[in-house]
Parts: sequence; structure tokens; C-alpha cells
Amino acid sequence: MASEFSAYKILDKKRQGVEISAQEIKWFISEYLKENIPDYQMSALLMGIAINGASVDETAALTDTMLFSGKTFQFNDGSVIDKHSTGGVGDKASFILAPVSAACGVKVPMVAGRALGFTGGTIDKVESIKGFKTELSNEEFERILMESGAVLMGQTQDIAPADKRIYALRDVTATIESIPLITASIMSKKLAEGANGIVMDIKLGSGAFMRDQKRARDLAQSIINTAKRFHKKGTALITNMNQPLGNMVGHSLEIIESIETLKGNGPHDLTELSLQLSAYMILQAEKASNFDQAYSLAQKSIEDGSALEKFRNLISNQGGDSSVIDDYSRLEVAKTKTKVIAPSSGYIESFQCADIGHQLIKLGGGRNTKADIIDVSVGFEFHKKISDQVSEGDEILTIYHHEAQKDVAEKIKDKFISDIIKLTKTPIEKPQIIYEVMGDQ
Repeated sequence: MASEFSAYKILDKKRQGVEISAQEIKWFISEYLKENIPDYQMSALLMGIAINGASVDETAALTDTMLFSGKTFQFNDGSVIDKHSTGGVGDKASFILAPVSAACGVKVPMVAGRALGFTGGTIDKVESIKGFKTELSNEEFERILMESGAVLMGQTQDIAPADKRIYALRDVTATIESIPLITASIMSKKLAEGANGIVMDIKLGSGAFMRDQKRARDLAQSIINTAKRFHKKGTALITNMNQPLGNMVGHSLEIIESIETLKGNGPHDLTELSLQLSAYMILQAEKASNFDQAYSLAQKSIEDGSALEKFRNLISNQGGDSSVIDDYSRLEVAKTKTKVIAPSSGYIESFQCADIGHQLIKLGGGRNTKADIIDVSVGFEFHKKISDQVSEGDEILTIYHHEAQKDVAEKIKDKFISDIIKLTKTPIEKPQIIYEVMGDQ
């Protein structure tokens, strides 16, 4: 019997801005997974949603279909809490907050993704640690989580497989920034992994997919509403992504900075954001009675070394070389360095932050296509951030690259000076780290 649905008719409806039904969405995605609908038609649907939006009902149907396209975990444990970030340049907070939260009694089931557009991917970054296994069986995932309190793996064929395939398409079809697609992608994974609460880090600024506060708030509300629909706790922080988070951008470099932060030596913005995100996770898990107590517990876990040990355990449990914590030479870092020098005196006023991510891709530290292999050794180290004073000739940042990339590095250096970094003669205030907190507090 022929299907009552047609991919062409569904695409035509979405093109015209007509709402498509839950049944149509379920059929379309199901047929896509069976490979009866090709990538180009799924890409067309994604573009239709990105351009014309999706209703609350359409977003719910997308989320539910992706969620129930595979295996779902259920934990009768209120301490199973996860965090997700919409992604930004230099965003490595997961490597800090997961061990911090785990050290405070939270169980953190991280199912993370790879690079998306100009932002780095948590899975790509952690794989710069030799041997670290991000492909786990369902049994390994559950065992490590329950025994150690934190696990970090990539999406499997079992967990939200529809999202896994669609996620890769969004990366190369300019459909990343859609609020309904972001909501469905994030929440299908988080609900499938069995989290009983989610703390959301929504990036806002020149290095984020959300460029204005209204869209950031709309996404936060969409995430919170979805969590509530499944009777889960939901908290969203809208945070600053007008400059890199921390000082390092690039896979191995960001792992080093994460370890330094767990040792108590991290930059202020990265440390503060990680502690606040951890505090909300600790609060959701009911391991503290109020935010201040939760924040103090998070802070103490860094001071007493228990968070660092949790990270060491996380690496060992997943087959990685945990000696990187004591010996950074065991990580691949490009040996050649090019300095970017301040052309005049003044104050750092702004960065075109997304462009920093694009420059990393030019060095090989990101993907232009799904098939590209990332070079984990390249990156940038920022010595000056917004509001910092510089004198002519000061080093603003260092480019880490290979000897054969000298010409590329020179062009990137020129790009930083001409387009990415803006100086001003007028002193300016340090930027906020967190703009707003929404949802459960």
C-alpha cells in the first residue's frame, strides 16, 4: 500500500510556511533513516525550517521523533544532571564542570558532538588525548557513569540516530542557527541519555550562533519548555561570547588550559563560568540547599584537588593517557609560533569572534566538510582580552602552526590586525561573563 505522505508535498508545505503535522515529521525522518529519502531532501527540509521557522508543535514533534529514533536511558536517580553549550570559540567548560560536579556528587552523562561550523566540538577536543575512547557501548556508558560519576562519549548509532545524521548535515548546509533545530538536536540527546536535569549554556555574541539577546532568550525558553514537557529540571545561562572563552583556542591547547583550570591556575572568565555552571548542576542534583553553598562546594573541589582526580579518572576509565595531566608534552602541539603584535597603543575593544574560529579552520583545526580530518595541534593563545591595555609592539596572541604553514600563518596574522581585533584609545569596562539566568534556580 502506497504511503499517504510525500516528501515533495511536505517540502512544498514547509517552503510556503505551512505547518507540517507530527505524523508528517515522523514519517519524513523515519524514511530518511531508512535511506528512502536522500540527503538533499533532508537538507531542503532543514533549510525550510531555518528560513520559515517551526511552531511549538513542530518543534516538539522534531524533538520526540529524534529522541525515540533510538535507545533511551532511564535513571531513577535525581543526581543525573547534564550541561550543554550552544558552542563558542574556545569553549572548553565541559572538561572543567564535569569533574567538578562529579566531585560534588553529581552524575554527569555527557553525550557530546563534534565541531559545528566555526565552533569546536567537545568530542574532537577530548580525542586529542591519546587513546581516549569516545565510542562506548550502552553498557560501558551506564557502568562508567554509575561507578565514577562522569562519562563523555560521542553519539552512537543507538542514541538519537536521527539527530546524529541530521547534525552532520546542518554543519555543511548553513542551517545551524535555527532555534527549533537546535532545540530538537540538544534535547533529543540529553533526554535519550537519561539526564533528569539540564543546565544550558547559551552563548550570545559575535562568536555565537545567537547574535541578539531576544533570540538567546527564545532559545533558552524553548529548551526549558522542552525539559518541563518531560518533567525534567531546566536552567539556562545566557553567557558572553564576544571573545574567546579563556586564553586558548585549538584542541590540544584547550585540553591543557582545562587541566590548568582544574589545578586552580585557569583564567578568570573560564574559571568563573565553569564554577557557576557546576553550581547550578549541583543545585539541580540537590547536593546543596542554595546556590551559594553549591558554588562553594564547586570551588572547594578545585582547591582540594578532587575535581582534578575526577578528570584523571575520566580519562583512564575511557582508555586515555591520563599522564597528560602531569606531562603536557604527551599532547600534540604545533611547534612553530607566529606572534600577532599590537600595531598601536590603546585598549582591546572587541574581537570578531566567529572569524577566530574560521581562521582556526584555515590552519586545519576545524572542518569545511564532513570528511575533513582535524589537526588537533594548531591553535591560538591570547595574551590580551577585551578591556586589556596594550602598548604598540605588545604581543596580543600567538599562532601555533606547522613550519609548512608559515605563509598561511602570516595571512592569518594580517587578518587579526586588519579585521578581527579592534583597538580604542578609550578605557572600557571588563565585559560581563553571564548576562542572565532563566528557569530553575
